[in-house]
Order: sequence, then structure tokens, then C-alpha cells
Amino acid sequence: MEVEKKKFEIEKKDNEIIYSKAIKAGKRIYYLDVKKSRNEDLFLAITESKKKVVGHEDDVQVTYEKHKIFLYKEDFDKFIEGLEDVVAFIKREQGEAPQREYYSQEIDELENSVISEETKSKSFFDKFKF
Repeated sequence: MEVEKKKFEIEKKDNEIIYSKAIKAGKRIYYLDVKKSRNEDLFLAITESKKKVVGHEDDVQVTYEKHKIFLYKEDFDKFIEGLEDVVAFIKREQGEAPQREYYSQEIDELENSVISEETKSKSFFDKFKF
């Protein structure tokens, strides 16, 4: 029992996030988490989280599909070099990517419902106040 507890404490410490950056891109969120290994070395955990919506109206289920990559400091230079190479190739072949608007229909509907509720709650004369 005591061995299990110590193992859990070690795993918990391994999962401690030292620094994190989230990048929101449409239905995906990329998390760049700096973590500490058992031997105190820092490494990068890259997680892609993609929202999955299944069902219709009242029977909607939302789940998140996650994929992880662990990148260690001895591989940073090679990884960055490879990433820069493939990004440059894509830009040469297809040009710069157009700026995307990452607004989903759900956000638009939510904003519209909030705006309409605010409008409903104001009286006719409140609309003319500054």
C-alpha cells in the first residue's frame, strides 16, 4: 500500500506543469506545457485537444480528443529545424495562409442571444441614454 502511495506521488510530481501556453485555433487548442522529469530536467509536452460534438439538440454529447507529444531539450534544435523546413516548403508551394476567423457558429449564436437579451431588458428611453 505504501509503495503504491509513493508511486502515485512520483507520478503526480512528474505531471506538474512549470509553465504553460495555450494556442486556440478553431475547434482545436494546442497546449505547450513545460514539465519536469524525475531527474529534474525540463521538457516540453505538446497536447492537441480537439472538440468533438456528437448528437443533435437535446442529445448532444461533447468530448475532447487529445494527442500528446513529448519533446526533450536534446531534440529541440532538430525539431525546430525540421518544423521550419516543412513550414517553408508549404509556404513556397501554396503561399502564405489567409487569416482565418476562428468564430464558430455556437459563439455567434451565443453572442446574438446575449445582445438580444440586453436589448429586450432596456426600455425604449434607455436606448437614448449616453
